[in-house]
Amino acid sequence: MSIQVSVIIPTYRRPIFLRTALESVLAQTFPDFEVMVVDDASQDNTLDVVKEFDDNRIQYIAHEFNKGGSAARNTGIRHARGEYIAFLDDDDEWLPEKLELQVEVLNQSRQEVGGVYTGCTKIERESGIVVCCKTPTQRGNLFQKLLRKNCITSTSSILLRKECFERVGLFDERLPSSQDYDLWLRISKVFKFESISKSLFIYHIHEKKIGTNLEALSEGLCLMLQKYETNLSIFKKNFGYYGCLELGAFYCLHGNVKKGQESYLKAIVLFPFGLKAYCMVGLCFLGERVVKKAFDLKRGFPLVA
Repeated sequence: MSIQVSVIIPTYRRPIFLRTALESVLAQTFPDFEVMVVDDASQDNTLDVVKEFDDNRIQYIAHEFNKGGSAARNTGIRHARGEYIAFLDDDDEWLPEKLELQVEVLNQSRQEVGGVYTGCTKIERESGIVVCCKTPTQRGNLFQKLLRKNCITSTSSILLRKECFERVGLFDERLPSSQDYDLWLRISKVFKFESISKSLFIYHIHEKKIGTNLEALSEGLCLMLQKYETNLSIFKKNFGYYGCLELGAFYCLHGNVKKGQESYLKAIVLFPFGLKAYCMVGLCFLGERVVKKAFDLKRGFPLVA
């Protein structure tokens, strides 16, 4: 029996989050899908949460040891039977019409269109405060645009043809962050993208997000620059410079001004004409109290790109 969509949910030690994610998938108005929960060796009650759902479309796959999010997604891809593949992070959730609208777009598109992505609403998980809503504006051949900025943002936003992975490979398991961005770049060399200008999933902000893991962000940034540095000068300036600015701001906000200053210095090396990095290096020389005060008052210039 053919299946149109394979939904892959990588998870690791977040059973409460996972329950919400699964509920959002089963609430989809489009019913022709399978769900693969890939447990990256959680060693908790993750399996019990999956068993709460009496739905034969759900499969549970467990790693014997922790391999990371990219490896978990790749395990799901290898087991997928669907023509299309969707990803949902275990701490995000979809709105009910997400899959229906995306499948409709891909069904009506030529084979040169590899995927369709949507907008999202970012919400602080604890407070429920809506931080922002983002809706996509880019479509077609996105390679040059992606070199300047990751306009696709999250894996939870996208529906891809399985053929994309057959042509460009799977997620790069060496990367501790920016794995999705790397994949979008590789796919965009071969396929075009469509977009839906609606917010169709909720991105929850909390302290366990990869975006708050500073070492993973730093290592991922360095590996991405190594991977693309030989022929992508635009990428080095935009991803590298602004990535180092953002990483520097994260370090400063978490009280590590020395590491923040190192990130700002790397930004200057990558793009010597950027004023923000020089300003931040000078501010860091004045000490942690001054840096924190500047962040608190939001004075002078944007500290995060």
